[in-house]
Amino acid sequence: MRRLFQRFLKDESGATMVEYAVIVTVLSLVIVAGVGQASNALQYLFSSTDSELVKVLGK
Repeated sequence: MRRLFQRFLKDESGATMVEYAVIVTVLSLVIVAGVGQASNALQYLFSSTDSELVKVLGK
């Protein structure tokens, strides 16, 4: 039993999978936040009558 427990503590084969899962999770959150910010910026750009786009195009 002791050998099995020591072998379990030395085994790092699952650590790589956990690291990749953490990386994917963080990247997904960054992408979702970025898309949300871009959506808000585009919505303001095309909906506000005082936006720079309206000023440039001359109404």
